[in-house]
Amino acid sequence: MPEFVLPPPATASVAIAGSTERFAVRRIFCVGRNYAAHARELGNDERDPPFFFT
Repeated sequence: MPEFVLPPPATASVAIAGSTERFAVRRIFCVGRNYAAHARELGNDERDPPFFFT
């Protein structure tokens, strides 16, 4: 096994329902304005669809 100068980060994963296996997560997508009060706080129309960012 090679020795790293800086150890690589751990692989993020989530459990699979009904299984002992896990699913690796490479990207995390976030939702902006995820509730009506937050949309109003930002001065946006709460009926507009939320935006996604990584």
